[in-house]
Amino acid sequence: MMNSTVLTLYIDPGTGSMLFSILIGAAATLFFLAKALFLKLKLFFSGKKGGVAADSSYKKYVIYCEGKQYWNVFKPVADEFEKRGIELTYYTSAKDDPVFNETYKFVKPEFIGEGNVAFAKLNMLSAGFVLMTTPGLQVYQLKRSKRVAHYSHVLHMPNDATTYRLFGLDYFDSVLLTGDYQKDDIRALENQRGIPQKELVTVGCTYLDVLSQKIKSVPQEENHPFTVLVSPSWGKVGVLARYGEKLLDPLVKTGWRIIVRPHPQSKKSEPEMLKRLETRYKDNKNLEWDYERDNIYSMKKADMMISDFSGIIFDYTFLCDKPVMYVSADMDLMPYDAYDLNKQLWQFAVLEKMGIKLDEKDFDNIKEVIQNASDSPELAAQRKIAKETAWMHIGEAGKRIADYMIQKTGD
Repeated sequence: MMNSTVLTLYIDPGTGSMLFSILIGAAATLFFLAKALFLKLKLFFSGKKGGVAADSSYKKYVIYCEGKQYWNVFKPVADEFEKRGIELTYYTSAKDDPVFNETYKFVKPEFIGEGNVAFAKLNMLSAGFVLMTTPGLQVYQLKRSKRVAHYSHVLHMPNDATTYRLFGLDYFDSVLLTGDYQKDDIRALENQRGIPQKELVTVGCTYLDVLSQKIKSVPQEENHPFTVLVSPSWGKVGVLARYGEKLLDPLVKTGWRIIVRPHPQSKKSEPEMLKRLETRYKDNKNLEWDYERDNIYSMKKADMMISDFSGIIFDYTFLCDKPVMYVSADMDLMPYDAYDLNKQLWQFAVLEKMGIKLDEKDFDNIKEVIQNASDSPELAAQRKIAKETAWMHIGEAGKRIADYMIQKTGD
């Protein structure tokens, strides 16, 4: 009698999830490819010829928002199009994007899915001008559509434009900057890599324009306790991951109010670390955790911020004009565009001038260190210089971006 053998294949959950994502992405890509082919055939048999505006799916102005955290970046632009009565298509990968709470007439929001599903639609897009914060165009899954006339990247941070992953900005037609200083490094990379020069337009910083108005409406506390805000970046060199209890234990012992605001990416990439720290301090009444979408509420309460190389340093100093302490972090620049420049980043150089360095050896004596690290006219002057350098055209970014989009499309 012949023995029968049962062959069992095991696929671990992580691999299975990845395969499922690939299959979904492939299916979405095939769908939009088929849709694009149908439109081309329809145009051919109808005898119509012409450029990107020839098919019915054409959108003149498009914003792509990859997550609701970027709403403050795009809101001033959307408001400007609405005010001018010009139709704007707003594609988003967030079902709960705040845009859906607006009563726009001319701004048309649409949820287009997440990840590969969204990219499949965007890769087949027919449009005149596409604005996004998403880097890596033509590098990863997000590709340039042949039926899009102009791709523009708007910076959502006032620090160096070269802190994206390698080639993050290379294949855009334009980059909208928060300050003129960001131009030189982008030009240096273009020359080094032998790629065409992009249009570099300094427009200001939309999300800081929004937050500057919001923070004014946050009331001052009546019985204000001295407050230290710990707001780091994420990853192994971030303050929480690198030091954790070594920093928080002595801070809690000061008796001051301590607000810990982890980087939003930490909840996705470092949940075990956060859970460990939250459990450790759950009975400490003077330590609070802040996971609010907007950072202005904690910043308004804080008398001092402790951070590392996180961009929130500039939010805090530009909006609140208060001192910041930074813990040195050995940021590995190899995966980033800045690595190819072989120079000190502006954000690190300016932090050394306007910030107060906090060494690990000072943690155990941190109350005295903070009390002695009072603000000074010199630090205040350096904060002012940094703000004037990195946040130009204050209050005008939405208008300037809308002007540029309309000018590029010929309206």
